[in-house]
Amino acid sequence: VQLVESGGGLVQAGGSLRLSCAASGNTRSINSMGWYRQAPEKQRELVATITRRSGLTNYADSVKGRFTISRDNAKNTMYLQMNNLKPEDTAVYYCNVQSYYGIYWGQGTQVTVSS
Repeated sequence: VQLVESGGGLVQAGGSLRLSCAASGNTRSINSMGWYRQAPEKQRELVATITRRSGLTNYADSVKGRFTISRDNAKNTMYLQMNNLKPEDTAVYYCNVQSYYGIYWGQGTQVTVSS
């Protein structure tokens, strides 16, 4: 499975961004997809996950009520709508896929929120 992320950028606090992650290859083997992020000098952390078939979602407490994860199985694409962004959301955001054959990561996209 190959993953390509897009949609990062620079935004002011309170603004919004939408990240996309397009999957290709053996996409029918995917069980779940998710977004992780890593800020400078911090460990990579879970942001949100969604199961491919049922669409069951899970969010980190820090983003609940502000971020929404979704997927379009017909397009093999996952999204992360990020609203009311805060400076502490600044990080590189990574797309993650868990499939029957392994775990895959995207190359990452930078999100920077200015105060």
